[in-house]
Amino acid sequence: MTTLLGLDLAGRTVLVAGGGPVAARRARAMADDGAHVRVVAPQVCEDLRDLVTASLHAPLLAPSSARRRPDDGAAPGGRVTWAPREVRESDVEDAWLVLAATDDSGTNRDLAAWAAARRTWCVNAGAAHEGTARTPATTHSGDVLVGVVTDVPPAPLSADVRARERRAADGSAERRGADPRRARAVRDAIAEHLRSGGADQRRHRPATGGFGSVTLVGGGPGAVDLLTVRGRRALAEADVVVADRLGPVDVLDELAPGVEVIDVGKTPGNHPVPQHEINAILVEQAQRGRRVVRLKGGDPFVYGRGGEEVLACREAGVPVDVVPGVSSALSVPALAGIPLTHRGTVAAFHVVSGHDGLDAAALAGVRDRTATLVVLMGVSQLARITAQALGAGADPALPVAIVESGSTPRQRVTRAPLGEVVERAAQVGVRAPAIIVVGDVAAEGRLDPATVA
Repeated sequence: MTTLLGLDLAGRTVLVAGGGPVAARRARAMADDGAHVRVVAPQVCEDLRDLVTASLHAPLLAPSSARRRPDDGAAPGGRVTWAPREVRESDVEDAWLVLAATDDSGTNRDLAAWAAARRTWCVNAGAAHEGTARTPATTHSGDVLVGVVTDVPPAPLSADVRARERRAADGSAERRGADPRRARAVRDAIAEHLRSGGADQRRHRPATGGFGSVTLVGGGPGAVDLLTVRGRRALAEADVVVADRLGPVDVLDELAPGVEVIDVGKTPGNHPVPQHEINAILVEQAQRGRRVVRLKGGDPFVYGRGGEEVLACREAGVPVDVVPGVSSALSVPALAGIPLTHRGTVAAFHVVSGHDGLDAAALAGVRDRTATLVVLMGVSQLARITAQALGAGADPALPVAIVESGSTPRQRVTRAPLGEVVERAAQVGVRAPAIIVVGDVAAEGRLDPATVA
């Protein structure tokens, strides 16, 4: 039977016998975990040689981002050294773990036997059933590490070589032994479940030092499946979610029971929870030791006031990070079939807030047709924006598209020339939230085959 354990290899010697790609992958992984890896092989592949060379120039290898530890931000770096010769029994003496990955099955079996005699765990990469340990198929979700192995009895380390060869020849050990493909398939299914936010990943022990943390998550334009994998993971780890009115609000229905949701949504002209109070909520919740997700529409740093929230957290000494989102300025036009740049038409775009009107750069781009203009939060200011553009000399026939409720089932596109768009929007009842696109790319049928350059 198999007992699944997590090993702390930091600062401990691991013997890797063999110099091929399998040895290189395993050596890299264990060095990332902080192990002191000693490779013994007459020759090594290019990847392993590069790993050894990197260790010579920087003895402590930096851990990969996937293996960072939550307590201090990083795992101890590892070392990789190489002895260019055949492996021998004495190499096992000071090893905590042995990886037999040579191209000779007999040598691998000998290594397993030498390790077993010293009560040292050994992974036989070529015949997993002949080792005393197996490498699981693993996946990370933040600081959660999941491993999958098949639960089978190992083959006995008999001194009778002929008995071992008979077991290898009839294949019975493999049939009842480790099944790496099956383990990987299960691992992949678990990884997908974690990525989709299907598992409750909240912490159940208080945060170190009593402080929690704040994560600003950009939720994208509104559709739940446009929320990033990292954003889904942050929500799965959250104790409390501070949510806006816009963005993927349907994802709130998928949160685990007990997750607190604080609604701070704003509507045009109505801000029931002002920004300074939102900042205070984030800080207060984190100071109670909770993991806080600030779920915002679009991207937190594109007219999302995310910078103010980060600053408030840092001033209070609260750990804070940001998960970028798919900005509605880019995604909503794309979902409506409007390319912001298009070869032979326009090579730049300019994003503005409707509340601020059009600056000189925006007006020049519209007048000269050198940049597509994208206006966020501009429905209530449509008449003003249009008047500014026309007053600056923009062509009244310049195409305009207004995309309402982008990425949702309620998405609607209204098109009209610049000189007529205000009247047309009033006729059809355009309402926020909406993105306004001004420029030749907004023309009806721009991507139809007959119009593609």
